[in-house]
Amino acid sequence: MATAEQSQPPDKVVLVLIDGIGDVTISAFGDKTPLQVAHVPNMDCIAAAGLNGLVDAVEPGLACGSDTSHMNLLGYEPRKYYRGRGAFESMGAGLPMAPGDIAFKSNFVTYNHDTGIVEKRRADRQFEHLGPELCAALDGMTLPSYPEHQVSVKYATEHRCGVVVRGAGLTDAISGTDPLKDNLPLLKAEALDDSAEAKHTAAVVNELSTEIIKILERHPINQQRRAEGKNPANAVLLRGCGSRINVDSFEKLHGMKGCLIAPTKIIAGLGMSFDVVSLDAPGATGSYDSHFASKAAVAADALVSGGFDFCLIHVKAVDDTGHDRMLAMKVKFLEVIGRMIGHLLVRLHDAEQQQQQQQQQTEAKQKEGQG
Repeated sequence: MATAEQSQPPDKVVLVLIDGIGDVTISAFGDKTPLQVAHVPNMDCIAAAGLNGLVDAVEPGLACGSDTSHMNLLGYEPRKYYRGRGAFESMGAGLPMAPGDIAFKSNFVTYNHDTGIVEKRRADRQFEHLGPELCAALDGMTLPSYPEHQVSVKYATEHRCGVVVRGAGLTDAISGTDPLKDNLPLLKAEALDDSAEAKHTAAVVNELSTEIIKILERHPINQQRRAEGKNPANAVLLRGCGSRINVDSFEKLHGMKGCLIAPTKIIAGLGMSFDVVSLDAPGATGSYDSHFASKAAVAADALVSGGFDFCLIHVKAVDDTGHDRMLAMKVKFLEVIGRMIGHLLVRLHDAEQQQQQQQQQTEAKQKEGQG
C-alpha cells in the first residue's frame, strides 16, 4: 500500500514572466522605477516570502531577444540550438514547418517607394482589424522568377505576421530586410556564407520583399488609409530568418509536462518547438486589451486538473508600454498584472486546500479499514 508521502502529487511550477518589468529610475516618479511606484501587494508578498535576485538571460553583458532569452529560461542553450526567430513566430501563428523550410518574424511597415525609406517600422499597432485581410492577400503569392517556391503568410498579433517560404535549396544563413530603426533604407537580404544555397535564398527573399510591396501598394486597405491621411501598411520587413530546430522535448529534458499561455506568437511557437502545449485563454490578446484574469484561471486549471506540471504565463502589455513610452500606463499595467497574480494565488491555494482535505479523508478511510 502506498504511504501518504508516496501518494503526494508531484511539485507544480508556474513561471509568470512579465516582459518589460525592469526599468531605470524616472525623475517624474521621484527617481523611482515604475515597479517601485506601482501598488503590487501580491508581488510584494511573494518577494518577501521567497528568494530574489537578478539573472542574466544568457550571460552578463549580452543583450538578448525574446527568443534566445526564453530558450535559455526553459533550459535550451541558444548557442547550440538557435536557428533564427522566424520559425517561432510563424509556427506560433499557425504555419506548419518542415525541414528545409525557412520562416520570418515580420512587421507591416510604412515604406516610401520613391526614397526606399522605411518611415515607420510599425505601420499601426492597432492592427487586428487589418492584419488578417492583408495577410490573406499575400498568402499563396507567386514569385515570378521562382514559381517552384511556395509562400505562406499568416497574421500573428498587432502589426506582426509570420512568413514561411518552401522550396528546394533554401537555408537560414541569410540576413533580413529590417533596418532596425525608422527612417532608414529597406535592406536587401544577403548571404551569410559562401554557399550556393545562401546566395539562392537571398535572391528568393529579395524578390519576395519586392513582390509583397507591389501587392500591398495597390491593396484597397492602403488606398483607403492614404485617403484618410493614415500611414499605409505597404511593405513587410522580413526579419530573423530561421528554420525549425530539432531538440528534446521539455518533458524529456526536465521530467515535467509543460504548457504555456502566451498570445504573443513568437513565445507560443518557441514552446511548440519544445513540445510545450500552448493553451488558449479566452480574451487574452497579447496587447493592452488582454483579459489577464483569464490567463490566471487557465493556468490554475492546467496545473490543478489538466495534468500539467509546469506552466509559463507570458505577459506582454508591460513591455509594450515601454516601447510606446507611456510611463503612467506602465505603472497601471504592473498593477493589473499584480492583481492577475493574486487571482492565480487564490485559485492555487484553494486547490491545494481541497487536495489536502481529500488526502485527509482518504487517510481517515484507510485507518477505518485497518481498524
